Amino acid sequence: MTSFDDGVLAARELYRFYRAGEEETLALRGVSLRVRRGETVAVVGPSGSGKSTLLACLAGLDEPSGGEVRVAGVRISHRPETERARLRARHVGVLLQSRNLLPHLTARDNIRLAQHAVRGRPAVSAEALLEQVGLGRRAGALPRQLSGGELARAGLAVALANSPAVLLADEPTGELDGGTEQLVLRMLRDRASDGCAVLIVTHSAEAMLGADRVIALDDGRAHEGTTPAKESGHVLR
Repeated sequence: MTSFDDGVLAARELYRFYRAGEEETLALRGVSLRVRRGETVAVVGPSGSGKSTLLACLAGLDEPSGGEVRVAGVRISHRPETERARLRARHVGVLLQSRNLLPHLTARDNIRLAQHAVRGRPAVSAEALLEQVGLGRRAGALPRQLSGGELARAGLAVALANSPAVLLADEPTGELDGGTEQLVLRMLRDRASDGCAVLIVTHSAEAMLGADRVIALDDGRAHEGTTPAKESGHVLR
């Protein structure tokens, strides 16, 4: 059995419930997982299964009602928001389907803003990051001036601003055409090849195909799945 501390990203027995009046909704029901350095894991499941809630808890954007999350060996859950934000800025890159860029800042300044959150960074300049994602000539563009594919790549550059140990992506290719989807997925795989732990919440068969493992969520519970092309020999916990 794999230990809780085996991965650079590790969650143990995560529960998350929401209460509205007399009604209580259990979004996560004891989810445990780990992602090793250099590994890509896809999280799949129907709408309402808890995927986005799980990603928010892993990123420290939301607090689990029970259980804990560790990133690079450091507990990120059950801390004040200011501490979670500091740890997230240092260790975790978050790529959202939208909202990765502030609309009034250029692509370059969005990256620089993310880098200001971590003392002693950046290891890589904003310009170099934009070159890496093929947007070197678009550094001065505002988000509204970028195409959908360019927005996805600029958002990835922001997520990578502080060379995170963990990259969490929430439906990163959901609104992209096939060619741009392949490009973004290739860039995510490249980050894993560089030693990053990558977790992708997705409905995309292409994203699942490129993952090392697939974790399926159903009604807030997780179990190990398979990629479309291969059986996974790993256990979930």
